[in-house]
Amino acid sequence: GFTGDLRAATGGQAFPQCVFDHWQSMQTDVLEKGSKTQEIVLNVRKRKGLKVEMPAFDDFYDKL
Repeated sequence: GFTGDLRAATGGQAFPQCVFDHWQSMQTDVLEKGSKTQEIVLNVRKRKGLKVEMPAFDDFYDKL
């Protein structure tokens, strides 16, 4: 990857450093079908190996 290529090209003298810049609020609703926010959330869930569909309220509601 980039880190290995950079270190190889500089003989180990350089290394990348990433710094978080900022968050930006998204104005769409995550539960709105087809919204950009929902697309991002579903892609993250897929990447992490979670169920792709949004969990229902009943999945978390305490049934005691």
